[in-house]
Amino acid sequence: MDFTDVSLTALRVFRAVTEQGTFTAAAASLGYTQSAVSRQIAAIERAAGTELLERRREGVRLTAAGRLVMRRATVVLDEIDAAARELNGLPEQSATVRLGWLPTAGAFLVPRTLAALQHTDPGIQVVGREGGTPALVRALRAGILDLALLASAPPFRPPDTESPPLVLETLTERALCLAVPAAHPLARGDFIDVADLRGQRWIAGSASGEDRLMGVWPGLDERPEITHTVRDWLAKLQLVAAGCGLTTVPATLAAAAPQGVRILPVRGGPQEQRRLLLARPPRTPTEAVARVAAALRATALNSDTPAAS
Repeated sequence: MDFTDVSLTALRVFRAVTEQGTFTAAAASLGYTQSAVSRQIAAIERAAGTELLERRREGVRLTAAGRLVMRRATVVLDEIDAAARELNGLPEQSATVRLGWLPTAGAFLVPRTLAALQHTDPGIQVVGREGGTPALVRALRAGILDLALLASAPPFRPPDTESPPLVLETLTERALCLAVPAAHPLARGDFIDVADLRGQRWIAGSASGEDRLMGVWPGLDERPEITHTVRDWLAKLQLVAAGCGLTTVPATLAAAAPQGVRILPVRGGPQEQRRLLLARPPRTPTEAVARVAAALRATALNSDTPAAS
């Protein structure tokens, strides 16, 4: 089989596996069975005459040949999608920027930035997707995204070890805060003493792996009581409003907190800093990408909100 005979379906499956990091996750995102995904990957690797993915216990990683194919495949799929839009009578897009973001950035920074761009750069179309930092980094490396908003916690290591490194810029660096029910005794003041966190109930952010305790204040000297495990930030904050527990949040979420929730700083121990990073591939950005990056930077600079709400 010649590589020029590779189907668009195989290219889309290859992109999904690269972005999601595993065959199982890619199958779920596409609505395929895992065996169907495996067959498409096997077909594209036969056509390439070499392995495009390195299979590891924790997932897949692009080989050198895989990176080459992914760069070209992204261009092909973007052009096909653009042709589909034109055939559907949509206006021609003068510039498209592909942006990825964390859920916390999607609650505040991204909407404000997109609203600003509609006025300053109406010719730029931003298409985006939400994801965790590892998935967004893979998408940047694969050429699927132009920019991504990533999270970083101490000791603030680079998000991956690939070379050349991604271009990183710190947009914000702020202390981690707590979301507390407004009727909770801890919500009466303007801050929470770390000693008062013992014996509290917590809403965590993930059910598996090393992120199991996301949402619990770091460094607690007790086994925390986790009442709920939730991925969605809005759901977590609504559970806080309902009095179901406490959860950690970036300070930037204060502006998005629903009624019945206070976002408060914690004192009496080491400050837990969190950074929001703007990342892009190690190549010269297009003018449109640079404009979107500048808009994200401006929104972040203007987003200093008080921690208490």
